Amino acid sequence: MTKVIGYARVSRREQNPEAQEAELRAAGATRVLVDHGEFSRIAARPQWAACLDYLREGDTLLVRRLDRLGGSERIILDTLNELRERGIDIRSLTEPQIDTTTPMGRALFGIVAVFAELRVDTIRENTQRGMDHARAQGKAIGRPSKLSADQLSELRRMREEDGASFAYIGKVLGVDKSTASRAYADLARYAEQIRQS
Repeated sequence: MTKVIGYARVSRREQNPEAQEAELRAAGATRVLVDHGEFSRIAARPQWAACLDYLREGDTLLVRRLDRLGGSERIILDTLNELRERGIDIRSLTEPQIDTTTPMGRALFGIVAVFAELRVDTIRENTQRGMDHARAQGKAIGRPSKLSADQLSELRRMREEDGASFAYIGKVLGVDKSTASRAYADLARYAEQIRQS
């Protein structure tokens, strides 16, 4: 049976999330998860992680505004794409065009997915171009065999944009903490090689 799950967050601990919770429950959420405090780092959002773990294909995520999903457009875009890939609908109370339970909302989600894929492809192309250039300069190039190019891009994003720990990144990517740490160090060395070339 599909569920409607609400997610709310407040930026400062002294803010009260009760209004958000009440709105989400009135709109049909059977469960509401709430994060408190500063959220520039994804590791500081335990209830968001619990929400993602709880949601299943066919469920609907209900938020008051899309900005509750993350502190930057990139995080929001990535989150929307992840939800789409998992078959989870999303509905915003204050942005009626964001409702993937409707045909218009699904069309908008499709556009979001296109932009998310374009971003991934651009990262991949830029990485490949840089590696080709480094090889042409006779520099040794390699990457950890346990992680794909997409996983490496996600590792870098989580570490540099979200400030996530290597333990958390490893859990998300399905590898151990030391593999994630080693891969990030290799990426940093590679970036330095490109800068010096």
